[in-house]
Amino acid sequence: MTLARTGWLAILLLGLMAASSVQPSFAATDDAWPVKNRLIGKNGDKSKDVSGIACTTADGFPRSCLVIDDNLQDAQFIELTDGKLVAGSPVKLIDNTFNDKALELDGEGVAFSNGYYYVIGSHGHPRDKEHKLDPKKDAAKIGAKIAASSQIVRFRTTGADGNASGERTPKLRDVIASEPALLPFVDMRLEANGLTIEGVAIKDDRTLLAGFRGPVLNGNCAVVLSVEMAPLFGNGKSPDHRLYRLPLGDGRGVRDLASFGDRILVLAGPGADGPGTYAVYAWDGASESVELLKDLPFDPKRKPEGLLPLDKTSTGLRVLIVFDGDKEGAPTPIEIPGSGPRPPPCSSG
Repeated sequence: MTLARTGWLAILLLGLMAASSVQPSFAATDDAWPVKNRLIGKNGDKSKDVSGIACTTADGFPRSCLVIDDNLQDAQFIELTDGKLVAGSPVKLIDNTFNDKALELDGEGVAFSNGYYYVIGSHGHPRDKEHKLDPKKDAAKIGAKIAASSQIVRFRTTGADGNASGERTPKLRDVIASEPALLPFVDMRLEANGLTIEGVAIKDDRTLLAGFRGPVLNGNCAVVLSVEMAPLFGNGKSPDHRLYRLPLGDGRGVRDLASFGDRILVLAGPGADGPGTYAVYAWDGASESVELLKDLPFDPKRKPEGLLPLDKTSTGLRVLIVFDGDKEGAPTPIEIPGSGPRPPPCSSG
């Protein structure tokens, strides 16, 4: 091997090492925080479908938090320290059944505000990758599953003993149906750009923000629906709402939302199943402009599904990412810049 070739190989290796230090791969779980006890998943096994996390406080450790798995009727309390999760008691969210079998909430997002935890269902057609559900023969079952997932559950709790008392509302479904841009996608399958919610955040203790994985409008517009919260859980008038179109990239929708200070962090990912790209954005919750904070590597076996702000750093923020498709969510801390470029507005055609 010539000296020149050796030199070029050295430069190439140094470049690869530098790139990996800037953007570590999520394919390895070496950096994942351990989970003590067990996060409960389907059939009582360890969870492999963690889809959201939120805590009662925005900074400091330890924190009392809530984790959801989208295959269950329950959520689960955890204690979060800097470097470890300690699983605690489960809490029942819904009790829907079909033919005496429990139906999942398909809980996809969790938030905390003003003493309440909020857990939101997908409000979409049940997952059916193998198309086992026949739209005619199984219409009643499909309808029951959609009804079970078309709920928002909120409850007050200290998180100390696993006790909770709360309420459920199906009213967001009516708000969605009243929005012309969303109505054509209601109850459609995910692979057909069907409607499904995967993120929730609370703004100023009075407005609920629902982030949609699908539909992605015009190929590059992700959707967030802002809804007045008091009438959503009360009686009387229909809640006021506003639809935001966010430029999260071609084919990308919202995978999670999280409040942090005066901004909303947006975890973006492919609207459809299969390969795609993920990223973290910052949004002011009032405009249709976002900042790209960090692109995330893609591993087809592990999908970033939940985002929890941890603290500020000297250069930006530290956040915890949890994954659908990995043991107990493989909670992994990453650092992201505090600001970034603003993509152009999404297409309105």
